[in-house]
Amino acid sequence: MPTPIKSILCSASLALAALQALQAEVRLNSLFSDGMVVQRETEIPIWGWADAGETVSITASWGASAQTTTNADGTWKTSLATPAAGGPFEITIAGENEIVLDDVLSGEVWFCGGQSNMDFAMNRYLNDAREAEYQPVVEFMRKEVATAVDNWIRHIEVPQTPSLFEKKSDFDGQWLSVKPGQTEVMTATGYFFAKELRKELNVPIGLVECSWGGTRIQPWISEETYRKDPSMSAYFDEELAKNQAQIDTMDAPGYVDTAYEKALKRWKENGSKGRKPSPTTDPRKDRQTPATLYNGMLSAVIPYKIKGALWYQGESNASYMTDEYEQYLAALVNSWREEWGQGAFPFYWVQLAGYNAGELRDIGWAEINDQLRRGLQLPNTGMAVAYDIGEAKDIHPHNKYDVGKRLSLWALGKDYGVSVPAISGPLYKNSKVKGRKLILTFDEVGSGLMVGKKELMNETVPVDEALQQFEIAGKDGVWKNAQARIVSKNKVELTHPEIKKPVKARYAWEANPEEANLYNKEGLPASVFTTE
Repeated sequence: MPTPIKSILCSASLALAALQALQAEVRLNSLFSDGMVVQRETEIPIWGWADAGETVSITASWGASAQTTTNADGTWKTSLATPAAGGPFEITIAGENEIVLDDVLSGEVWFCGGQSNMDFAMNRYLNDAREAEYQPVVEFMRKEVATAVDNWIRHIEVPQTPSLFEKKSDFDGQWLSVKPGQTEVMTATGYFFAKELRKELNVPIGLVECSWGGTRIQPWISEETYRKDPSMSAYFDEELAKNQAQIDTMDAPGYVDTAYEKALKRWKENGSKGRKPSPTTDPRKDRQTPATLYNGMLSAVIPYKIKGALWYQGESNASYMTDEYEQYLAALVNSWREEWGQGAFPFYWVQLAGYNAGELRDIGWAEINDQLRRGLQLPNTGMAVAYDIGEAKDIHPHNKYDVGKRLSLWALGKDYGVSVPAISGPLYKNSKVKGRKLILTFDEVGSGLMVGKKELMNETVPVDEALQQFEIAGKDGVWKNAQARIVSKNKVELTHPEIKKPVKARYAWEANPEEANLYNKEGLPASVFTTE
């Protein structure tokens, strides 16, 4: 009978042998798996792990091949030419072992990021609406989930993973296709975008999703990006120091969550009414910590070849660092493009939908929307406006059909050469004072401006009503509701009897601008904006 020491040594030897065998096997990032969609007619990076010095060979059923040698740290990466749209294909990866990827499609790949209005899957919109008027949209979503079948729309999602210090290189996920039982877990915004592209392009569409409800923009930006800007770097260091102090406290022997215990005691003394207090969040598990979601999620998919990115986020910044949002948005867009190494790929986002956000976030909501608009100064960007398809009592409005469709207009018109009626609603260009009048000029007016009305998922229709929700102010800075009228194809005139010389204007300047009604004749709404 072996001695305990011999048993331990034997077990250790077996474990080491098993580890070495595991290391010898070629592995792939989870993006490279059955059912994947590769970006068509280009060179895609493909990467994984194996033994140092191991030769890895890749062959594709469409005729392309590649070979590389594993680095000393066990990583390898190479590139592979991809075919015209179609499939299914096979890709074989061979080293000490062989992996065969089946049912591979070649088409268009889009990244989907942001917070809950991107994160929420189709199944989150199947419950009854909070307001009866929106129930028809719920019924539409239920039918879509129950009946839609399209094997050429594929989706893979990175699990929601905060990582304060370590950059993740892989994740646990699989590619799904549109059919009952799978459609319901796909991002609703991304799904309807993909559906429009499928209809117009007739090629496979792949969606790679990294999103998490309730998150600010700050955790989606890398530490390296923070370090490039003095103010952002100072913020990052301040947060890091605060988090490290909290970690040290929580890791100390005998730690007691005093703040939580006190709050819980008060809650119980008040009859356990209201929301039950939660324990203090460990910074290592906090989704709001700067760079933590970049580390835990984005790092695991970059540089998978994509056509472009979709972004739906900002609600959580309507009351947090609101004034700096435009700066952080630009940093996010520019850094992602640099880190992906694909140049200025298309980057399209959504202005926040109308919602009764409450006093604390009402103006912040409008400010975020205007900063999203100003972000269009970045090259190759676009924006879908959504205030007219929101729901006053639901921060997650059901109508993601129009969101996806409006995003798709940018891609179809700018990236795929499809003739669309318009890619956007009217965008504020400039203003000019003429006596007591302020004349606003707009871009993206299509065939002209109009007063319109949008109901649920129906097309916008022209109405014989006055323009609403324009405000102007004189040199005293006091805002007043303006008398507004369309005076040409691309101009709106604003006046107020008490303002002799207007100096600034704004439009739809609240979280839920229900009466805002400026559209172009193609039925797309004008953006929230201020001339300040």
